[in-house]
Amino acid sequence: MSTKFSDIGVAPFLTEALAALEISNPTAIQQNVIPVILNQKEDLVALAKTGTGKTAAFGLPILQGIDVNNPSIQAVILAPTRELGQQIYTNLTRFAANQPAISIASVCGGIPIKPQIERLQQDTHIVVATPGRLIDLLQRKAVSVKNTSTLVLDEADEMVTILKEGLDIIATYLPQNKRTLLFTATMPGTVKQLIQNYLSKHVVHIEVEMETLGHQGIDHQFVVVQPEEKLEVLLHFLNSKAGQRGIIFCKTKAAVNKLAKKLAINKFSSGALHGSLTQGIRDRVMGQFREGHIAILVATDLVARGIDVQEIEYVVQYHLPDTYEAYVHRSGRTARAGAKGLSLSVIQQEEVADIPDLENELGITFTEMPKANALALEENNAIIWARKIFKTKPNREVSEAFKTNIKTIFHHLTKEELIEKLLADYLKNNQKP
Repeated sequence: MSTKFSDIGVAPFLTEALAALEISNPTAIQQNVIPVILNQKEDLVALAKTGTGKTAAFGLPILQGIDVNNPSIQAVILAPTRELGQQIYTNLTRFAANQPAISIASVCGGIPIKPQIERLQQDTHIVVATPGRLIDLLQRKAVSVKNTSTLVLDEADEMVTILKEGLDIIATYLPQNKRTLLFTATMPGTVKQLIQNYLSKHVVHIEVEMETLGHQGIDHQFVVVQPEEKLEVLLHFLNSKAGQRGIIFCKTKAAVNKLAKKLAINKFSSGALHGSLTQGIRDRVMGQFREGHIAILVATDLVARGIDVQEIEYVVQYHLPDTYEAYVHRSGRTARAGAKGLSLSVIQQEEVADIPDLENELGITFTEMPKANALALEENNAIIWARKIFKTKPNREVSEAFKTNIKTIFHHLTKEELIEKLLADYLKNNQKP
């Protein structure tokens, strides 16, 4: 018999909200973590991959423990990016739908601070924040966390650099007897140092489904290309995935902009996401991606941390990441909530030597995807050319006389004959030497 949320101590007001969201059974991380948070008082370190339901693992017991008669902030949840913070806030609000007396505020960076200050003047029980914005609010005396009983560090491995200096400042405003819950998908040395410095000596460690670092359901592949054919091979792959949603990861903001522009020129439904874009643009692009208005997201590593979209069929490493942890986070965007997914790395010959290292370090297996041959690439380019013509808007400034002259030339051709001639002309003029 499957375990239910009620079996692990989750209160009825929460189980009813979960049922309305069609969430009936806890995931492995939730089964292991929720009873510990509810029934024990020690600090907690939970190691589990992205997409396993970590927000509910800490969110449900925190919501259950809120004293609605106490107007103080009782829990602070720190996230590395505004996107992830907003996602956590949205999930907590949905979980607490049957207990409207619980007040939750999102105070993340990238947007004006004044409305957040005004919001915090109301009674607030839970604050979801990015570290920099929380520090700003604390130093302005716009928020008090002196009565906070629980601090959550979510995606700690993605937040280490931000927390290195910031946590010292935040800690001075928090009570010493608070409880810290740290969640991470990987455990590099920097996170171990964080645990040693800021958590108590008596820490409960929970590790769930990490024997393969949570790569179950992900098909890891690589394709070897020459530098000059990298874009062509990518476009061929994207056309083969028409109708599916995916994310392409680049190493730098400049590379994201460059690739996103090339995809747009070639009429792929795509958007760019990186830290130098205004928050308004980032929110709009994310909204379009979530709602299915664009199919492809071109992103840097950090801003992609807030992407929790279930139906992402593939991710592409257009540039290999610098760390093993980054590969885990990238590939973890697909195959979420038990689904299947593909993680494709587009690499050059000198990078092939990196594949065994990834396999050994992460406990995964790569297979090589055969590169599309010259004919397939040529045909794919022709398909893109045809799509460009199809999506080209008519030129309304062309005179009727001129259009009549052109129509006269093509007058005796059938549609099929015209297409054959256009295609023959394209192939003749676009053959590679």
